[in-house]
Amino acid sequence: MTEDKEKHNLYSIAFYNLENLFDISNTDNVLDRDFTPTGRNKWNKKRYLRKLKQLSTVIAQIGEKETGFSPAVIGIAEVENKQVITDLLGTEALQHKGYEIIHFNSPDERGVDVAFLYRPHVFDFIHAEPITLAVDNLDGVLDQTRDVLLVKGKLEGKLIYFFVNHWPSRREDGDTQYKRVKAAELIHQSIEKIKLETPNPNIIIMGDFNDDPTNASIKQHLVTEDFYNPYESIFDKGFGTLTYRRQWHLFDQIILSKNLMNASELTYKEAHVFDEEFLKEWKGKHKGRPFRTYIGPWFQGGYSDHFPVYIILKNNKP
Repeated sequence: MTEDKEKHNLYSIAFYNLENLFDISNTDNVLDRDFTPTGRNKWNKKRYLRKLKQLSTVIAQIGEKETGFSPAVIGIAEVENKQVITDLLGTEALQHKGYEIIHFNSPDERGVDVAFLYRPHVFDFIHAEPITLAVDNLDGVLDQTRDVLLVKGKLEGKLIYFFVNHWPSRREDGDTQYKRVKAAELIHQSIEKIKLETPNPNIIIMGDFNDDPTNASIKQHLVTEDFYNPYESIFDKGFGTLTYRRQWHLFDQIILSKNLMNASELTYKEAHVFDEEFLKEWKGKHKGRPFRTYIGPWFQGGYSDHFPVYIILKNNKP
């Protein structure tokens, strides 16, 4: 099996919120002090290296059962900087995968960003840019939140535009859905610009949306008539990627334009939550939930508070 020919011509597209992948240094003007050796979480080199190893073993396995390889492309969230991604790709599980990195620093007050990884044997990168989400908090002060990452490239010759998202979080102290609606509107503004250069574009929107497939920001504002969200039916069946306020939610989703549903060449096949047993708490009151790095300030040594998600595309070319 060669690197550029996956098993049965299948390719996986993934997204994974890595849950606070910080380095151990305190960065000026960033709220990352908790993730330092002297901070609340006692975040040191040993714990950092353990988390890198944990995450890399997950990424290496996503989609492998179906395609024979790790993801062709993967969007990631909650990374502090490019160096932590470089360290992640330097681990034993990923160092020979050949991933390239697309990353921009965002204005997020905690210093966490989204990024895009791709295997150049199957994905030809063309262009990338950050899209700033300008939205105010309820007090009128600008929310320093994550950018949306737009990546343009060809997967097995098929031109696709990817949007990688980590939308504004839910808050205990007030309704924030208006921010996520604004994020959905921002993506559609970008799509209208894309249509000026590429009629009927192939688009994949992935991310941690901090809303379920049935919430208004997703169902009414993001998934318009030109798009299909396979994770709505998965959510209806009771599957989730994280627990929030003791309830299962499916904030992590991959949404695609309908022209990828029945394409003659590269076409959508299926969608999954990667919720293997080794990613779950195996005992106690949190049994079955994602095995986290921390619960509060208490180190657990797990992977992430999110399960990854992935879809399978099939190349119908002989």
